[in-house]
Amino acid sequence: MTRNRDGQIFGIPCNRRLTWDLLNFHRSVPLCGHDRFCNLRAVAEARVASPIRISWPAIFLKAYAIVAKEIPELRQTWYRWPWAHLYQHPQSAGILTIHREFEGEPWLFWGRIPVPEETPLPEIQATIDRYTSDPVPELFKRELQLANLPTPLRRLFWGWNIHVAKAKRAKRLGTFFLSTLASRGVEIQVPPSIHTGCLTYGVMDDQHGCKVTLAYDHRVMDGALVADILRRLECVLLETVCSELLKLTSVHVSMHEVA
Repeated sequence: MTRNRDGQIFGIPCNRRLTWDLLNFHRSVPLCGHDRFCNLRAVAEARVASPIRISWPAIFLKAYAIVAKEIPELRQTWYRWPWAHLYQHPQSAGILTIHREFEGEPWLFWGRIPVPEETPLPEIQATIDRYTSDPVPELFKRELQLANLPTPLRRLFWGWNIHVAKAKRAKRLGTFFLSTLASRGVEIQVPPSIHTGCLTYGVMDDQHGCKVTLAYDHRVMDGALVADILRRLECVLLETVCSELLKLTSVHVSMHEVA
């Protein structure tokens, strides 16, 4: 740290370095964002009735992955080296933004949810709960190690995983991204991302409606397909995901009746 007449000059803190790196690589992804207002009353009611607490991030992660199973563009990634081409991942891996306090400072970490389309909602929720409550050094060891590396070395790791790795990119960085501040009463416009698809949703109104936004890599798909994706996402939420929530309630009731 150095001082001058106007204040203090100091290096980028560790807790900001990974976000700084993300924004650096985000600049090369031509993201566009489209919105759809969704009425999710049926999902909200099924969620309240469920004996197991299932958060909205868990619900949206699963719904998006189900849609991605049907629409391959959501599992594709654009590569520019050694020539422009696409790679299609066989399955989805969701990345959820996790805000944690660590050593007195706010950090953004990224929790990976593998194959959410085939994972029961309670298991997705249990994974999210671990990311938000278990010790940071155990959960995010590699991210902490990366944050402590010099910038050129960090960027080398990021660059390799983004521009060169294919199957391992999904394992390390996921195939899609979910970021939301709805629980804090805030709506994200277009979340910065390196992914082909980045999902966010806003605050629920009194009728359980909310704006759902998909920021997408325009090199991979166009707006008409994204409109269809958002419509399909609403259907999956109201049908498939809602049915799973209702099943959790019916199984719980049946167990109590047997007991």
